[in-house]
Amino acid sequence: MKKHLLGLAVVCAAFIGMSSSASAATLLVDDFDRGEKPNALGGDFGAWDKDPNDATQTCALSFDKGHAFGGVGYSLKLDYDVDSPNPAYNGLWSKLEGADLRSYKKLTFYVKGDKDTGYTKSFKLELKNGKEVGQYVLKGVTDQWKRVSIPLSEFGLKDLRGMTEFVIVFDDASSDPKSGSVFLDEIAFES
Repeated sequence: MKKHLLGLAVVCAAFIGMSSSASAATLLVDDFDRGEKPNALGGDFGAWDKDPNDATQTCALSFDKGHAFGGVGYSLKLDYDVDSPNPAYNGLWSKLEGADLRSYKKLTFYVKGDKDTGYTKSFKLELKNGKEVGQYVLKGVTDQWKRVSIPLSEFGLKDLRGMTEFVIVFDDASSDPKSGSVFLDEIAFES
């Protein structure tokens, strides 16, 4: 009987170890399926503008059921406008709640532009840890869902502990067209 219980304990421990390592393979930031805040890490997120007092530059977010990746839940829609006579940039910020990304190798998500309103083919991504800001320019956005997979090493960060924010930046120098809409879904870090 003791041998049987010991064997069962070993099998259970192995199963628990496998399931915890499987869940550690992906750290979901958000899939937006609930259509509300906070993100899957418990952090807030929102749209931001360089100059909130300048009505010629704006970014607004909404949850979009009609363009959800895979047809389930919602996607996040970002309506941006950087067509301003003043220097303009804006985008999305999402709190990472001090996440430790050392065991993850890449940032992944799905993206597509809105063919009806127009969309920029490229925009900047930032990862912040409180001391550093890592940047990457994403190119090749189309009006079809595209899975993006960016090695974290491309952001040039020395420390992947205590991560504070994931940021998307639309700017007047590289956004073409200068106003439009982009959809995002299933933002995650993967090992």
